[in-house]
Amino acid sequence: MADGPLIALVAGEASGDNLGAALIEALRARLPNARFVAIAGPRMRAAGCEVLASSDELAVMGLAEIVRHLRRLWSLRSRVTRDLLARRPDVFIGIDAPEFNLGLARRLKAAGVRTVQYVSPQVWAWRQSRVHDIARACDRILCLLPFEPAFYAAHGVEARFVGHPLADQFPLQPDRAAARAALGLAADAEVIAVLPGSRIGEVSRLALPFAAAARWLFERRADVRFVAPMTTAATRVSFEAAWRAAAPAVPVQIEDGKSRAVLAAADVVLVASGTATLETLLTQRPMVVAYKLAPVTAFLLRRLGLVKVAHFAQANLLVGRRAVPEFFQADVRADALGGALLHWLTAARAPTDSPQAQELARLRAEFAAVHAQLRCNGAALAAAAVVELLGESR
Repeated sequence: MADGPLIALVAGEASGDNLGAALIEALRARLPNARFVAIAGPRMRAAGCEVLASSDELAVMGLAEIVRHLRRLWSLRSRVTRDLLARRPDVFIGIDAPEFNLGLARRLKAAGVRTVQYVSPQVWAWRQSRVHDIARACDRILCLLPFEPAFYAAHGVEARFVGHPLADQFPLQPDRAAARAALGLAADAEVIAVLPGSRIGEVSRLALPFAAAARWLFERRADVRFVAPMTTAATRVSFEAAWRAAAPAVPVQIEDGKSRAVLAAADVVLVASGTATLETLLTQRPMVVAYKLAPVTAFLLRRLGLVKVAHFAQANLLVGRRAVPEFFQADVRADALGGALLHWLTAARAPTDSPQAQELARLRAEFAAVHAQLRCNGAALAAAAVVELLGESR
């Protein structure tokens, strides 16, 4: 049997690994003989690719944070670049991680390799001048969010909305009762899900204020249950230490993984800004969103005027308004987070004709509409766009 095309992928962190695994499976359905080589996580490995390095090595966020890891990242990118230039893949697909992937894509494109960026950098939100660098590095941008292609079109860059594969993975009607039964939670309990992030850096900055917010709320509502799903053993250790320090008297149920079940079981979600906010939206749960960067990074963003959007929470960007509260840097405080959580808890128990209950009903309806818009078999559409590009290169 003849070898199929060689497809190279680089995925950053857990969300990129999930996207990459779904894309590999969709590509293999169209190209049964395709071969895959990648910087990947466990799900991509299970999908059947040769792994050059772990996705965990790219799990760095923020300007200041990247500076500390530059030498290691440059060394890794140089090694992977040499490897891929020697292998001459038929197409390279960078999945998120634009700081790493765009430089790699530029080198490969200059050598005649077709290049794709899967997940647009948030160029529409900050540092918009990067769009020209993206155009030089990529033959095609595959966008997860429906408003992104219009931004690229205005700059003459080919970009396609392919939907978000996560939207295909979440049911349109989440089953709270089943999720609570699976987690051993009472059907009538008030449950708050606590998701402080998938990266150790995120957890190290958010776990303490999240635990302090839980203590603030517990002092006012002692029957509330807190459940926290952890992505890795390292994030669990960091989170547990912070919880012991800031909320030693507050019970918390910590789960390894199971984030989707925890979200489905929750009344309200306290969540780090990122992919988890989209997962919360897809579960139609009200949320309180927090984002905290290293002080130098936050200073540079503000001082240089790099941010161009009114909201940073993905849920608010997709709905088109400040539908859920979002807190940044110094505003990530126990009283602010706790008060916002209490607002949603009150709304969830309010009479259906009350303003609070109507606000929550509107939010859920908006989240359901976004879910339907994003739910368009995203991995298959992305695979079709890649196969089309492969056909053009032959």
